[in-house]
Amino acid sequence: MAKPRIVVIDYGVGNLLSVQRGLEHCGADVVLTADPDVVLQAERVVLPGVGAFGNAMQALAERNLVEPLQQIAGRGTPLLGICLGMQLLLDESEEFGITRGLGIIPGRVLAIPQQTTANLPQKIPHIGWNALVPADVPWRDTLLADTVPGDAIYFVHSFMAVPDDPAHRLADCVYGGHRIPAVIARGRTTGCQFHPEKSGEVGLSILRRFCAS
Repeated sequence: MAKPRIVVIDYGVGNLLSVQRGLEHCGADVVLTADPDVVLQAERVVLPGVGAFGNAMQALAERNLVEPLQQIAGRGTPLLGICLGMQLLLDESEEFGITRGLGIIPGRVLAIPQQTTANLPQKIPHIGWNALVPADVPWRDTLLADTVPGDAIYFVHSFMAVPDDPAHRLADCVYGGHRIPAVIARGRTTGCQFHPEKSGEVGLSILRRFCAS
């Protein structure tokens, strides 16, 4: 059986090595690229990312990758956004002022509340292991199909991607009493706020599902 071929976007703001190793561990043939033509011809695409939203969107624009990403999502090519890459899928972010995103999943990127629901100060960023909590959408036929509610995955983030439509919200985590979107999806585009490549067997099960999507 041929290995699934996955294009990982190399635009200067992602932890590419760990993502590449995680996908290869799941049996994928990984191509790192910033070539728009390669992206447009890809069978599956991963958009990683760490750092600030505005810097990431600028990096994508400078490499002429914004429209190719929008095109592949529109025609149903499997696309996985990881951490900041998930946030970039939405319409806009309020980080350091309003910045337009890719607009693939309607919604906004907002700061994680600095107080718990009990009005106590909470640590920002949200760092560490946290459990996945089902939202309103069944997990069957999604990248979470092999995942069990309560499975823990690894987060590092100060902002959260909030879809406009609850039907695009697959799973949350709870931090300081607040429900924070952990996995969002629209069509064959999925975003994971956490790092599946750093989340042990649970994360690898999500990457395997993506490789088979």
